[in-house]
Amino acid sequence: MGERGPIGHRVPDLAALELLLAVARLGSLGRAAAELGISQPAASGRIRTMERLLGVPLVERSPRGSTLTRAGALVTDWARRIVEAAEAFDAGAQALRSHRDSRLTVAASMTIAEYLLPGWLIALRGERPGTAVSLLAGNSQFVAERLLAGDADLGFVEGPAMPPGLAGVVIGGDRLVVAVAPAHPWARRRAPVTAAELAAAPLILREEGSGTRQVLDDALTWHAAPLLELASTTAVKSAAAGGAGPCVLSELALTEELATRRLVEVPLADVAFTRKLRAVWRPGPEPSGPARDLLALARAPAR
Repeated sequence: MGERGPIGHRVPDLAALELLLAVARLGSLGRAAAELGISQPAASGRIRTMERLLGVPLVERSPRGSTLTRAGALVTDWARRIVEAAEAFDAGAQALRSHRDSRLTVAASMTIAEYLLPGWLIALRGERPGTAVSLLAGNSQFVAERLLAGDADLGFVEGPAMPPGLAGVVIGGDRLVVAVAPAHPWARRRAPVTAAELAAAPLILREEGSGTRQVLDDALTWHAAPLLELASTTAVKSAAAGGAGPCVLSELALTEELATRRLVEVPLADVAFTRKLRAVWRPGPEPSGPARDLLALARAPAR
C-alpha cells in the first residue's frame, strides 16, 4: 500500500458535516441553510465540495425538496458520530478552560505587590468576577523561583535585567529615591549628595535579591556595608523615619512619607537610580486566560 496523506485532506470539515445532518433532518437544503445562518448558494457549494471530496453524490435535489442518496445516508451516519465526538471534544476543552480561568496565582516583588498590583487586581475583578486570585509576595529572586517551580502563573519584578530563565515584557519604569528623616544632616544641606558620599554612607537597604538592591549595587561600583538590611519596604521606611540613617527605596513606596515630610528626599549630584518594571512568565508564548487579562491591565497606560 502507498503512503496515505494527512487525514484532514480526505475528511469534510465540521461545517459541511453539520450542513449534511441538517439536510437529512429537515428534508430541504434551503431550510438547512437558513437554520445554519448561511445562504442557499453557499450551502449548495458546500455540498458540491463535499461530493467532489468523497467522489459520490450525497444529496438529490427536486422541486419537493432535498433527499439523501444511499451514499449520503451512510455518510450522514458517519457524520453524526464525528459531530458528536467534536461536541464532546469542545465540551472537554471548555471544562479545561473553565478550570484554568477559575484560579490565578501571581508572584510579585514587594513594591509592585504593595503599590501597583492592588489597582490591577480590582480592575481584573471587574472583568473576571469568577476568578480567585492568590498573591505570592517577595523579592525579585523569590518571584523567579516561584515561576520556574510552576507555583505561579504570572510574575512582576523590578530590576535592571530580566531574571534568568524567564520570558517577559517591560510594563513601566520606576525611580529610586534616597530619603532621610527631617532631622538628618542631609535633609538640611544645600549641595546635592555625590555618588562617593552615598557609597561611603551606611544605608538602610532592602536585602540582596531584591530589585531595589540590584539597582543600587549596579549603579555604585562599591558601597559601604549596609547599616541595616531589611526584608520589607515598610521596615526600611520605619527605620529611616526613626532617624537610623538614609534609605534607598522606590518613589512609589515613598509617596505618602514625602508628602507628609515624615521623610525628605535627598538630591543627588552625579548618580540616578532608575529601573524597569517587568511582567515575567515561564519561557513560551504570553500567558492566556486571566493571566493574559492581568498582563493587559498592567501594560495599559496609567490614567
